[in-house]
Order: sequence, then C-alpha cells, then structure tokens
Amino acid sequence: MRVSQQPISPEHLQTLFKITQAMNSTLDFDEVLHTVIDSMMEVCNAQRGFLMVADEDGQLELRIARGLRTDEVGHDVPYSATIVNQVIQTRETLLTNNAMYDENFMTSGSIVAKGIRAILCAPMIVNGRLIGAVYVDTLGLTNFTDSDRDLLSAVAGQAGVAIENARLYTVAVEKGRLERELQMAREIQEGLLPKTMPHVPGYELAARWEAAREVAGDFYDAFHVDDDEFGIVIADVSDKGAAAAMFMAVARTLIRTHAQSNYSPVETLSRTNDLILDDAQNGMFVTVYYSVFMPNGHSIHVNAGHNPPMLYRAASNEVSMMAIGGRAIGWFPNNPLQDVEVDLQPGDVIVYYTDGVTEAENIHGEFFGEARLQQAIIESAGQHADIILKHIVQRVDEFVGEAAQFDDLTLFVLRYTG
Repeated sequence: MRVSQQPISPEHLQTLFKITQAMNSTLDFDEVLHTVIDSMMEVCNAQRGFLMVADEDGQLELRIARGLRTDEVGHDVPYSATIVNQVIQTRETLLTNNAMYDENFMTSGSIVAKGIRAILCAPMIVNGRLIGAVYVDTLGLTNFTDSDRDLLSAVAGQAGVAIENARLYTVAVEKGRLERELQMAREIQEGLLPKTMPHVPGYELAARWEAAREVAGDFYDAFHVDDDEFGIVIADVSDKGAAAAMFMAVARTLIRTHAQSNYSPVETLSRTNDLILDDAQNGMFVTVYYSVFMPNGHSIHVNAGHNPPMLYRAASNEVSMMAIGGRAIGWFPNNPLQDVEVDLQPGDVIVYYTDGVTEAENIHGEFFGEARLQQAIIESAGQHADIILKHIVQRVDEFVGEAAQFDDLTLFVLRYTG
C-alpha cells in the first residue's frame, strides 16, 4: 500500500547524510549506481535490490541487480514489474509487507512465483523528470517499516540528483574527448594538404578544403612526379575523426612514395592497395582519383572508386564525367584498376571533388548534385582556375543557405592553358 511520507527521524537524517556523502563522493556514473543500491539495501536490510535508470526515451533500463538466486540470473525481469510500473505512474514510494496476499498485487505472477514478501519501491525524480527507480524486497519473514519507507524515499530523491550529476559529467567528459579528437583530426588533415601548389607552365591549379562539423577523411594532393610531370590526387576515407585522419596520412604517404618512384598510375594505386590491405584495421577504405599530367596536355587517370571528375571541353563548351571504375583502396585484393588517357586542349578544365560537394544539402533536403556542378563549371570555365573554384563554392553556398553540413567540401580545379 502507499503511505504518505512522514517527517524523517533524527537518526535517519544522520543516515541520509552519510549516504548522500557517499553518493556525491564520485562522479563516475557506474560507481554512483552501485553506491545507491548498496546503500539502500543496507539501510532497509533487504535481500534483493534493483536499480533502474531511464534512457533518453524515458524507458526504464535495469542497470544494477543485487542478491539474485542462481535460478534468477539471466531473467529479463527478476523483480515485480507490476510494482515498478505503479510507482512510475503515481510517482510515489510504495510499501507492501505481505505482497503475495496484498489484494493490489496478489495477481502478479512474479510476486507469487518468487515468493516475494515485502517490497519497497521509490521513484527517482529530478526537476519533475523521471531519472529512474529503486526497488528492494525480501523473500523471508523480514518486514519493512514506515521509517524504511521514509528513508528510502528521501535517499531516492538524493540518488536521482547524484545519478543525474554523474550522467551529465560523463556526457561532458565524452563531449570533451570527442572535441579533442576532432581537433586533432582536423590538425592532421590540414597538415597533410599541400602548402603550395606546384608551379607548372601551361597549367593553372586551385584547391579548396572546408571542414564540416564532423571531420571526415577528404584530402587532396599535388606534387611533382619528376622534372616534367606532376600528379593530382583527391581522396575520401570511409571513416571520420582521428582514425580517418591517421588512415589518410598513411594513404597519402604510400601514394606519393610510389608515384615518385617511377611507378605508373595503375601500379601506384595497386601497390598502395596491397600494402593497406596487409595492415587494414577497422574495415576502413579510401576512394582515390589519381592523375598524372605532362607538359603537352597529355594526361593519365586512374579511378579507385571515387567520384569521377568533371571534364570541361572549351571547344564544345560542354562538361562530361571522366573515368568511372575500380574499387576503393583497401577494400579487396587484386583491385581491377585501369588507366584512361586524356589529351587536353587549351581552355579545357578538370574539376575534382568529393561527395561533400554534390551531396551538399539545402533546408528542403535536396542535394546540390552533379547537374548544378556542371552548370557552375560552364558559367566560369573561361576564367582563371582560382575564379572557377570560387564560383563553384559560391554556387554551393547559395544552394545550401542556412542548412548545416556534415561532410567536408573538397574541390580541386585544373585548367590547361597550353
């Protein structure tokens, strides 16, 4: 039955003070939970104890169980759900000392089956919000008293505050850890981007990388392969955060090393794929588009699962997609990579990008898409590569508006001047 709470006795006030001190002595969430249930079982001389904590949806989840018999271990609900549900609905502490014969609960299967005699259950409420519930019972002849009820109710109130404080602290610590990891990942990512572009007669180069809220694994690179040729890489790692940044660093180093060791574009990515597979962790992979350019406008391209760049032909004022093919690096052995050769004419433009560009989303849930990217290229293709780049970014920003973006935006523009 439910009994209104009476003023707590001086003795119990002292006990409550000690328990509150113990609960507030740590901000470790699990330690607080254990302290709460252990203290309540000791105070009430209970045989079994259960602590339930509300999840984000307000549903109770059993977090701590004490005093279970061997045959009770593994059961989903080893306590009286009828009692707990009533306490949650009424938000009042409940005491019954002959549960099996209490007309309010004698139909409860768990009470009868387990031979539960006395039950105390109290809600934990903070600022009107349900934090959880504490439940203790006995299977023998021991009864709970009104003083036990009053103390349990008071302790439950303090326990709710302690649990909520520990939860908020845990959330804050995790948030801080994630923020530090994201900052480290962003610094790694920025450090991998080329500080300056190669100076190559006959070519204009421009690049842009904008980090989103969550650091993804985009990167680009531009470097001399030898005295006459230079390479361009754009890539996207499948994961996010520090792990993706470290994976990106490895991939970039391998690609550069092989490219500058006189390996062909296909051999460069194939060898990179094999080495990454030998040391693959957490199932990460990276999509890569790699191009090598010669002084006369001739170029060789290999696609390993990346978004195909856009090729603008000045003679026809049209944009088309470049080579589609190959699997991402680090996905499968024996990657079926093939190269494609393209001869550029003066005024031709190649725009490399990651899916953060085409999948940039506006407030209506629409993607920027490939068609808008192609149109932005046509609108600015007669300008310097820097202007083309700025125009594309402007068009993306205008489309996105106030919508938050959750992927990096990476663009690389090459214009051949002959």
